[in-house]
Amino acid sequence: MKAIVCRELGPPSVLRLEEVPEPVMGPGQARVRIKAAGINFPDILTVAGQYQHKPDLPFIAGFETAGEVIEVAADVDGLSPGQRVMMRVRPGGFAEQAVVDADTLLPTPERFNDITAAAFIVGYATAYHCLLDRGELQAGQWALIHGASGGVGLPAVELAKLHGAKVIATGGDDGKLAKVAEYGADHVINYRRGGFRERVKELTGGRGADVVYDPVGGDVFDESLRCIAWRGRLLVVGFASGRIPELPLNRALLKGCAVIGCRAGEFRRQQPEAGAAMQQTLLELANQGKLHPHVSHVLPLERAVEGLTLLQDRQVVGKAVLTVP
Repeated sequence: MKAIVCRELGPPSVLRLEEVPEPVMGPGQARVRIKAAGINFPDILTVAGQYQHKPDLPFIAGFETAGEVIEVAADVDGLSPGQRVMMRVRPGGFAEQAVVDADTLLPTPERFNDITAAAFIVGYATAYHCLLDRGELQAGQWALIHGASGGVGLPAVELAKLHGAKVIATGGDDGKLAKVAEYGADHVINYRRGGFRERVKELTGGRGADVVYDPVGGDVFDESLRCIAWRGRLLVVGFASGRIPELPLNRALLKGCAVIGCRAGEFRRQQPEAGAAMQQTLLELANQGKLHPHVSHVLPLERAVEGLTLLQDRQVVGKAVLTVP
């Protein structure tokens, strides 16, 4: 089968399209024909050797996929060939096939095609866990969402609005922020025009944001501490800026605020029952037509390097997805 293989760590350009053996299926597992694979920022970090998950070389890149079951082990019940599914497979997502534990597969919402499905799991699970589980966001509260046009930012805007929050969204490009506004943001701020602190204070009547969702880090984190509300929650989602900020504890003290680390994947591993309940809630919302993953770029598998580079260069709105012929 064809797959995008990483044999050395580095930029996306180290990846190669190769012919590799099909994975072997064992008890309790299923074989899935991958039809589409989402591209995520952790894919870039993993290939560079900078992510917390460090697979042994060589490995197949990618981990968020959608496709169709083509074979199940004899001991697997409730699953049959032809079923449309979504799955995480780490590593091994940028390939024609993958073998995974059957109980980790999720049914694809009927409203989603494979491309949309491949853009769903990671972004929406991250946003839901961070905002609602860790951030305890309530209807009527102010949510400040950074990186709002990105793969975990746009789902956060949609989920925050769905749960009755007042959303202030930030980004560095007016064109991208127009799409964020379409997803329900009450206010958008281009922070390249002089920051966002004063505007957030103005919009919230001097109160500041109750919940700050930050997948950017760096200067964005620093400024967020200056416009967070009393007893606010600053959610540490990631460091897309490239700089891991340091926390000035005096500001946390003065604001009475909490700085909360959020890892949706680890949440599912550490608390599988709660993780499964969250996934079920997201599937129900998707089947009700309340969630709408946005895909700005669709490329064939052989152009994976181009897709990763587009994401790295901040050209993507929502997600980029690879299709597997």
